[in-house]
Amino acid sequence: MISQKDRAKILIEVLPYIRRFNGATIVIKYGGHAMVDEQLKQEFALDVILLKYVGMNPVVVHGGGPQIGDFLKRLSIESEFVDGMRVTDRQTMDVVEMVLVGKVNKEIVSLINQNGGVAVGLSGKDGNLISARKMKYMRKRGEDPVPEIIDMGMVGEITSVDTALLLNLMDKEFIPVIAPVGSGSKGETYNINADLVAGKVASALGARKLVLLTDTEGVLDEKGDLISTLKITEAKEGISSGMIKGGMIPKVNCCLEALGEGVGKTHIIDGREPHAILLEILTKIGVGTEIV
Repeated sequence: MISQKDRAKILIEVLPYIRRFNGATIVIKYGGHAMVDEQLKQEFALDVILLKYVGMNPVVVHGGGPQIGDFLKRLSIESEFVDGMRVTDRQTMDVVEMVLVGKVNKEIVSLINQNGGVAVGLSGKDGNLISARKMKYMRKRGEDPVPEIIDMGMVGEITSVDTALLLNLMDKEFIPVIAPVGSGSKGETYNINADLVAGKVASALGARKLVLLTDTEGVLDEKGDLISTLKITEAKEGISSGMIKGGMIPKVNCCLEALGEGVGKTHIIDGREPHAILLEILTKIGVGTEIV
């Protein structure tokens, strides 16, 4: 059991971080196990609310792959993936938008509000928040120097982020919660990777921190040990050498791009860890990998 003295020490430990990040914008990509485990969902909401109460400006961007997959199964619609990305035809896009915007987004907003926060749900289509175009995806074919061009359907890449609506909401002390869909030039809807949306939103807002919740400890070295801090050059070398591989590569690249566009620090943390956000932002040790 924690003694009263230890409780006081914990409170004193977080004070410098509260002071340092007072008024700072923190963009959090919420996904993975933290979105499906009931206890972790509650703890995530409390973490975000606490950040707001101590003077920070959290902005949440969420995923929803498992929820989309479950709904597609119920409708007997087959899912096709290319390098971890869901091929999204028009029928699938209708389901993606319905699940992300109409179900998952509202559940997160409700959870934050029920626990004492004041959140507002948005999609990238609201207020021209996220403009997008069809992704041109190319994949190497063995020794063939000409890459294979793959039609990903309504999967999009971001062309611009308009922060006017976000800044207005944040100025009125709301916590924005963003579903990762965007609008094309002709009004079409695009499904966009939530990590990419979080990175671009963080860049557009000039965020002090970008935090990606994952289902791994963070970036691991060749021995499988957690790397607490990576510099940009070290991260690039890790990708080139093969130390950073698989699904961690796009996350690290997302962090590198955000840093290059002015975000102060980026973090890849284990969303399975209770109160992972608070531990990473408000303690000295943290619980994941920071890329600086």
